[in-house]
Amino acid sequence: MKLGAVTYNVLKDWDVETIITKLEAAGFEAVELRTEHKHGIEPSISAEEREKVRKRFERSKVRLLSFGSTCEFHSPDPAVRAKHVETGKRFIELAHDTGAWGVKVRPNGLPKEVPPETTIKNIAACLRELGDYGAGRGVEIWMEVHGRETSVPRVCADIMKQTRHQQVGLCWNSNPNDIVNGSVRQTFQLLRPWIKSAHINDLASPAYPWRELFTLMRESKYDRYTLMEIGESKEPERFLAYYRALWTELNRSCA
Repeated sequence: MKLGAVTYNVLKDWDVETIITKLEAAGFEAVELRTEHKHGIEPSISAEEREKVRKRFERSKVRLLSFGSTCEFHSPDPAVRAKHVETGKRFIELAHDTGAWGVKVRPNGLPKEVPPETTIKNIAACLRELGDYGAGRGVEIWMEVHGRETSVPRVCADIMKQTRHQQVGLCWNSNPNDIVNGSVRQTFQLLRPWIKSAHINDLASPAYPWRELFTLMRESKYDRYTLMEIGESKEPERFLAYYRALWTELNRSCA
């Protein structure tokens, strides 16, 4: 496994140069650039700007791993879903042009106006369309385990089963409802076939079984990135070093 960070929230006020230099100094290996943060790397930037971003990351020790979009496909309104799909395609183009591996999307609930099965079918259809679009550009689609009802592991598994697309997978999100009787083993085993990325948060918190999660990841030969996604810090540089130390110790002890 490798350690990276989402710009939400410790890095949200940093530009690209600061993100790269601070992450390099702290030993982080990748970053997911969330939309609407100060880095400003959005689908609206020009071809010349995209090339500069690609080359800057290529010169660094930090991989531009993914873009954290807020595209979501649970709306019962087909026009709303179509708009989010088009936005997702623009992020896929951005990822391709800047050398990123994936685009993170999310569900955000199960609307009461329609049966849950209908929403799951709608989400899966949108993910398949983005998967097709990403496949031609070497970009994966990572659906975050997110939303009040849609973060339920069984719901995410149902979405993936209906999506059935090699280019589409899940972003594990380290949610409280992963835990069943004090363990995440049941949830991890259910979702592992589709996990392509992972968000991790407060590694010092005893409320989440981090040691078990890291052990399960290693046992399943997960060799991708775990991305720090955590609240703001008044001392971000010191916090990055602290977080790296926590992650390294967990990773070592679970070997």
